[in-house]
Amino acid sequence: MEILFNVDGMMCTGCENRVKSALSEIDGVVEVVANHENGTVIVKTNKELKKEDLAEIIENLGFDVKED
Repeated sequence: MEILFNVDGMMCTGCENRVKSALSEIDGVVEVVANHENGTVIVKTNKELKKEDLAEIIENLGFDVKED
């Protein structure tokens, strides 16, 4: 399963790495692809996860998740 987020506030590779690190700790997350240039985060999972829970983790890092 793949979950796409549009994220404001990621300005550099360091921001990408913070998001990747935080989301990678979640059980069921198998890969995180963050791109500060286009403002996206793609979370690949091997089980059902709530998009809202993942968005909250991103927001707690100081970034804004835009609604679809």
